[in-house]
Amino acid sequence: MSKRQILVVDDDHAVREIIATLLISEGYDVVAAEDGFAALAQLKKKLPDVIVSDLEMPGMSGFELLSLVRRHFPQILTLAMSGAFLDDGVPMGVIADGFCAKGGSLKNLFRALEQLIGSAPARADARRREIAPVLDSAQWE
Repeated sequence: MSKRQILVVDDDHAVREIIATLLISEGYDVVAAEDGFAALAQLKKKLPDVIVSDLEMPGMSGFELLSLVRRHFPQILTLAMSGAFLDDGVPMGVIADGFCAKGGSLKNLFRALEQLIGSAPARADARRREIAPVLDSAQWE
């Protein structure tokens, strides 16, 4: 089995490096970006399996980044992080597959990531059902 590729997006250099280092130590292939614009530049190079993104960042926020990712790359799993929300459920208005509150144990981040990756087949199936079928023009005649 190949390594899961994760893009970590956070404007705080220390947080970004700690998360990336710990994910690498757990066997993930990790790329990091300091904001939404840098993350989009990484997506031009290679699409990851998962994006782990902070929500509050200057430039392009995680809210904007995750919305763009959902619209243009719906196959990428997304995990939002923020210190502004305390619950582990995805906050209202956040377009992400999962959420992890910042400031808690990093075990919570790993647990949320594992749950997200474990649910990937079911999520992909649900997304396929959301897409409208393409009609053959002969059906219209």
